[in-house]
Amino acid sequence: MGRSEELFERAKQVIPGGVNSPVRAFGSVGMTPRFIEKGFGSYIWDSEGNKYIDFIGSWGPMILGHQNPDVMEEVRKAIFDGLSFGAATEREVDMAELICEIVPSIEMVRMVNSGTEAVMSAIRAARGFTGRDKIVKFAGCYHGHSDALLVQAGSGLMTQGIPGSAGVPEGCTKDTLSAVYNDLDSVKALFEANPGEIACVIVEPVGANMGVVLPKEGFLEGLRKLCTENGAVLIFDEVITGFRLALDGAQGFYGITPDLTTFGKIIGGGMPVGAYGGRKDIMSCVAPLGPVYQAGTLSGNPVAMAAGIAQLKVLKDTPDIYKNLNEKGDRFFAELDKILTEAEVPHCLNHVGSLGCIFFTDKEVVDYESAQTSDTARFTEYFRHMLGQGIYIAPSQFEAMFLSTAHTEEDLAKTLDAVRGFVR
Repeated sequence: MGRSEELFERAKQVIPGGVNSPVRAFGSVGMTPRFIEKGFGSYIWDSEGNKYIDFIGSWGPMILGHQNPDVMEEVRKAIFDGLSFGAATEREVDMAELICEIVPSIEMVRMVNSGTEAVMSAIRAARGFTGRDKIVKFAGCYHGHSDALLVQAGSGLMTQGIPGSAGVPEGCTKDTLSAVYNDLDSVKALFEANPGEIACVIVEPVGANMGVVLPKEGFLEGLRKLCTENGAVLIFDEVITGFRLALDGAQGFYGITPDLTTFGKIIGGGMPVGAYGGRKDIMSCVAPLGPVYQAGTLSGNPVAMAAGIAQLKVLKDTPDIYKNLNEKGDRFFAELDKILTEAEVPHCLNHVGSLGCIFFTDKEVVDYESAQTSDTARFTEYFRHMLGQGIYIAPSQFEAMFLSTAHTEEDLAKTLDAVRGFVR
């Protein structure tokens, strides 16, 4: 029995399923999860010393790779000042000012501890601001595990084959309305059926929790128009796309201005952190300024702020960093698509910039329903082959592949060679 198997057996005795987040369990690929000991640059090493090219990057935030020297130096400085105070610090102000400077739609921002908490809080703010209860989400978009949002959610729920979640009372989801991603008519129908009752529409501007599903031309613009016409708040969940597609996220990349935005661990350089922010009139409803209550002892943790400020400054101050990263992604995913096409492997490859996904299906993947046509058995074969070749991708058909600035041309060439070996 290898070290990972030993650790997994120990873990299963004291942690549900042996993992602290379901997709880590490798259940959908029928394997034992790898226990990771360290990461550096574009690589990670497991508990048995195996080295992998990492295309998960802690599910997105390691856009600069592991142990970026600027980030690590600021973390080292911060920990010698103390790990947590439960009180206001200057670093919180620095981070808030930096986010407001970088993202034009954000006039005020509140730090929280995770993407789930950011989304939950943003929706509460939207409800408090509008005085309405109903919310619209899209099938296949995952917005964390708060009760009201576990309705036709993507991510691990798709991997596990769970349609929702036990333990969520019907009353918690009665005001959650589901629409079809990339289908404006489905959203219009909900507004028409619930006049004056919808507080907000929340959407991943790029669906990145059912694989990667790109917005069709006019979709995001249409959502903006519908929300404006109906007095609803438009929330962009940029936990995945924020500071990744562009410095100002998907909203900058696509030129759409949401009312509120949620961010996740990328603003902490990979540390546990999140944030939500947007229009000042909406954010002014949040306590202690307004009646919408939200709090957190560890919100704005000084070490997480130090890491996040350092990472955002690198992204902000490095010329052409997004141009170069996105061009790297374009080249890599184009070659990947070419290999699969020439080998006549049924697939749909969706990608934007450094974010991509292969679906093993002959259908165009544009929404939750078409994503589910994927051949998950073929994906399992692909995953096992790639892992055996030292390539670490998400152990689920319905997750994204993340490139970082640390990935070298040699890394990408090795990855493409591994794919050629799979289809040979």
